[in-house]
Amino acid sequence: MQPHTVEKRLGSIIDLSRQGKRINGLFRLLSAPTLWERAYEQIAPNKGALTPGADPENTLDGFSLERMEGIIARVMDGSYRFSPARRQYIPKANGKKRPLGIPTADDKLVQAAVKILLEHVYEPIFSEQSHGFRRGRSCHTALTEIRRTWHGMKWLVEVDIVGYYDNIDHDILLGLLRKRIDDDRLLQLIQRMLKAGYLEDWKFHKTFSGAPQGGVISPILANVYLHELDLFMAKMKEGFDKGQKRRRSAAYLEASKRIQIRRRMIDRRRANGNEEEIPRLLDEIKEWERRRLEAPSLDPFDPNYRRLRYCRYADDFVIGVIGSKEDARSIMDEVKAFLAQTLKLEVSAEKSGIRKADEGAMFLGYQLKTYGDGRTWRRVIGGRAVTVRIADDRMQLHVPMEKLARFAERNRLGNLYTDRGEARCEVINNSDVAILTGYNAMMRGLAEYYKLGTLWKQQVGRLYHLWWWSFMKTLSRKHKCSVKTTAERLRNGDRLGLWYEGRHKRLFMQMFRLTGVEPASASRHVDHQTQMHTHFNSRTDFVDRLRARVCQACGAKDVPVEIHHVRKMSDMQGTTLWTHVKAARTRKRVVLCHDCHVAHHVGRLQARLDRMNANVGAG
Repeated sequence: MQPHTVEKRLGSIIDLSRQGKRINGLFRLLSAPTLWERAYEQIAPNKGALTPGADPENTLDGFSLERMEGIIARVMDGSYRFSPARRQYIPKANGKKRPLGIPTADDKLVQAAVKILLEHVYEPIFSEQSHGFRRGRSCHTALTEIRRTWHGMKWLVEVDIVGYYDNIDHDILLGLLRKRIDDDRLLQLIQRMLKAGYLEDWKFHKTFSGAPQGGVISPILANVYLHELDLFMAKMKEGFDKGQKRRRSAAYLEASKRIQIRRRMIDRRRANGNEEEIPRLLDEIKEWERRRLEAPSLDPFDPNYRRLRYCRYADDFVIGVIGSKEDARSIMDEVKAFLAQTLKLEVSAEKSGIRKADEGAMFLGYQLKTYGDGRTWRRVIGGRAVTVRIADDRMQLHVPMEKLARFAERNRLGNLYTDRGEARCEVINNSDVAILTGYNAMMRGLAEYYKLGTLWKQQVGRLYHLWWWSFMKTLSRKHKCSVKTTAERLRNGDRLGLWYEGRHKRLFMQMFRLTGVEPASASRHVDHQTQMHTHFNSRTDFVDRLRARVCQACGAKDVPVEIHHVRKMSDMQGTTLWTHVKAARTRKRVVLCHDCHVAHHVGRLQARLDRMNANVGAG
C-alpha cells in the first residue's frame, strides 16, 4: 500500500468518525510499512526503549527493516503472539506501590501501530473535558480550563476510582470498541493484547481484566473506556443546567430601593427650592451605596439558576456544582451508580466526597478553591466612572503545603515546617557542576508545574528557600567551608552560579531562580511541546537511512544495517564526530551494519575500525 494511499485513508477515518459511522478496513492498514515506521518513531525516543520485558533480548536495540517486515507478516497472517508483560512495582507518593506492566519491544511496536489507528478513530470524538494522554493536552490544559471557567462554584465533588487500570472489564471495553469499529480482525488483535498475561517473579499470571500501566496502547484504551463517563456527564449537564442568570439578591435590591427613594426626595426638594435636607440625604445615599457594595449583587443560592462543570484527566476527575448540597449529593450518587452498573468500577469511599468550594478540593496536585476579598476598583463605562467589585467566588489554584513538604522530605532537602535546609551528603562526591545541575533540574521541574497557581511564587518560595540552603550546605560540606564562603565563591555580579569548561570556552551555569520562570501562557495548550524537531528530523529519517544500507561507523554500503540505541553518549567513543553529534540529536540512535553493531556491544568497535583503516592504507 502506497504511503499517500495510507495517509488518504487515515484522513477519511477522521471524517467518518465525526459522522458517527462505524469504521471498517482498519486491519488492512496494518500491512502498510509507513504505519509501522511512524509507530517506531513514536516509541524509539522514549526512555524505556531499552527496558526489557519478559524477554531480556527483545529491546529496540538492533531494530531493522527485516525485523519490522517479519512482525508485519506475522500480524497479518494471525500468527503473532504477544508475550506476557513483566510486572514491576514503582513507589507512589503515599507510600504504596503502583504495578507497571512492561511489554517486549516487538509488542510495543504492535501496540503503537494499533494505537495510531485508534487515535484516528477516537480523537475526533473525544470530549473537550478529557485531557489525559492526548496530543496537545495535559495536566496544565485541564487546570487552565478550570481556572478560566469554573467561577461561581459552590460545591466540588471528588470521585476516586479504585485501581482503575487493573479493573477495566475486557468484555465491556471490546463492546465499546465495536460501537465504532467494524473490523473483527483488529478487535481480535486487541483482545490478544489484553489477554497476554504478566510475569511476576518469573511466574505467569493470566489477565482477566485491566490494561497494564506501562503498555503503549493502555492510555488510549483507558480513555475509550471512560469516554462513556464523559458522554454520561454531558447528558447530565444538559438536564441539570438551569436559568440564564442569577436573580438579584434581596439585600442588593433593598439597598438600591433606598438609594432610589432618596434621589427622588432630593429631586423634589430642589424643585421646591428647599435644599436644607439635601446634605443629609446625600450622606444617607453614600451609606446605602456602601452597604450595597458589601452585599452580593446576585443571589448565590438562586434555586432557578444551576450549573454543572466536569473535567477529567485519565481516571482523575472532578465535578463543580452551582446549586444546593442536595444537588451535589444527587450528582455524586448518579455518577457512582453509573460507574458501578455500566463500567463495573468501584469508587473509593475514603478519597471521594463533596467539598465546599471555598474550602477547596484536590485535583492534579493543586488545591481548587473559590476565593474573593471584595476588592473594588474604578473603571470608565460609557464615559462614566463606575465602581466595580471583584466577585467573591473566583476559582483559584493553590499549591498544597503538604505536597511541598513531602517533596522536600523525598528529595532530602530538609524540613519545610521548621524551615531548616539539610546537606545531601550522598551527592558530595559528584562535581560541583553535577550537583548544581541536579539541584536546578529538581527545582525547575516543580516550579514549572506549579506556575499556574494564583500565589505560586509566595507558596513555592518557602520550598525555594529550603532548597537554596540545602544546596549551599551541600557544597559547603563538600569543600569544608562555611555557607558564607560558598556564597561568595558562587557570586558573579547579581547572580550565583558556577564556571565550567565547555568544549570551546568557559561557560557559566546560573543557580536557578524563581524569577526566571516564564509566566503561564493564556493559551489552552499551556505546556504543549514544540513541533520544531519535526522539521529537522522527519519520522522517516531513520527508515530512510536503513533503506540506504550505509553504516555510519565504517561507511560500508549496500549491507544489512540496524539501529543501535545508545544507552549513554560515552558508548559512542570510537565513532566519527558527526556520528556522535547525530546520535545526540536523535535521542542516542545510530545506524550500524551488523558487524559494527556486534563489535560495539563487545567493546571492539574502535579496534575493528582501526583494522579496516590499516587494511585500506596497506592496499
